[in-house]
Amino acid sequence: MFKKEVYIDRRKRLKQKLSNGLIIIPGNSESPMNTPDNPYLFRQDSTFLYYFGLDMPDLTGVIDLDNDKEYIFGDDVSLDDIIWMGPQPSMQELSKEVGVENSMPVKEIPGFLKKARDKGQKLQTIPFYRAENMIAFAGWLDIHHKQVNDYVSEELTRAIVEMRNIKDNYEIEELEKAAAIGYEMHVKAMKMCKPGVYEREISGVLEGITRTHDGTISFPVILSQHGETLHNHYHGNMLEEGKLMLTDAGAETNMHYASDITRTIPVGGKFNERQKSIYNIVLKANNRAREMTKPGVSYLEVHTEAARTIISGLKDLGIMKGDVEEALNKGAHAMFMPHGLGHAMGLDAHDMEALGEDYVGYDNEIKRQSVFGFSGLRFGKRVQPGNVLTNEPGCYFIPELIDKWEGEKKFSEHIDYKKVREFQGFGGVRLEDDILVTNDGCRIIGKRVPITIEEVEKTMNS
Repeated sequence: MFKKEVYIDRRKRLKQKLSNGLIIIPGNSESPMNTPDNPYLFRQDSTFLYYFGLDMPDLTGVIDLDNDKEYIFGDDVSLDDIIWMGPQPSMQELSKEVGVENSMPVKEIPGFLKKARDKGQKLQTIPFYRAENMIAFAGWLDIHHKQVNDYVSEELTRAIVEMRNIKDNYEIEELEKAAAIGYEMHVKAMKMCKPGVYEREISGVLEGITRTHDGTISFPVILSQHGETLHNHYHGNMLEEGKLMLTDAGAETNMHYASDITRTIPVGGKFNERQKSIYNIVLKANNRAREMTKPGVSYLEVHTEAARTIISGLKDLGIMKGDVEEALNKGAHAMFMPHGLGHAMGLDAHDMEALGEDYVGYDNEIKRQSVFGFSGLRFGKRVQPGNVLTNEPGCYFIPELIDKWEGEKKFSEHIDYKKVREFQGFGGVRLEDDILVTNDGCRIIGKRVPITIEEVEKTMNS
């Protein structure tokens, strides 16, 4: 938890963005793995953490804009709880640690909200992504669960996104910690990547590294020598000489701030010439995107330049052909880079996307495009100092996509399918860094994980 003044200031600034009503921010409950007493690792709602800081289940934060009061609803532990958990602070004590003067038991929520509603106060909450929170909210107001979305406020959601999109110094410090753990994870993966090793052996070690730092993974580890599958969570392959291993993995600190880093490395520690040719195109796109990222530049524009770099590089190899700009505008590059350049990152690896992806990454000026190769871009608007984004261009040879497009003769004026077939079984390359937008540009968060061919090979063979 940060010092209480951080949370007091955040709630104050949120109140200044809204005119009236009652803001309701539910925290999360524990979710049972197989029985109620055997839950999954608890993860608090990130918006609740941002404004109320308390990292424990079954809490709800309320801000009364009309009467300038704040509340945390939660129950003190019982004697039975103490037997299993040990002594715990009271809710009143915990609430004061984050600058909230009023605390009430959970059972008081329905009466409190109904009274406010009957008095004509506007009740407003954020989008729900857990069914149990939606059901609880419906129960509090004695409404059908389909009516819950009537209380989800776009004004509140946009205000929260506006605040959380800009990281303060406390958050940046936590992101640096997450990046340091991510560095350790990826260097370990490089050293373990040898023929005969199973993917699961490396994946398990990476997850263990996060636990030794009192954190956890920021998302399920993606680690595979079949990197052409963008989110490959299968870890059952034995690594083979001549293959590439793609590792997309990050850490979450005990304050729940994330890192999200991807490296693609040669099994056995040495790139072959074919692997180098594709790898260096993606590395060039990564570096070019970082150079372009500065205040006032749209990330859509940066994504476009990364895609242009991929097309130009593949054209030099004879894989793509024709006019680069025409291929780009049509989306022909999506054969090789079907995803967006990056997304917001912070308290979540995909920051705030539970609140609505387009609220986070787009605005009234820049709208999401529908063309394949652009539609997957999660963050496209102009960047500002304090934005934290991922920069993750890639190039993949996806057999099913190749078969489909070749069969349709799609973009045959821009794609040499005979040349593409020479890369059948290649896999994919993705190179991802986490970047912080500064006043005059951007910088990589933390120490950059080895990324040039020379750096990677030296690390793998040291």
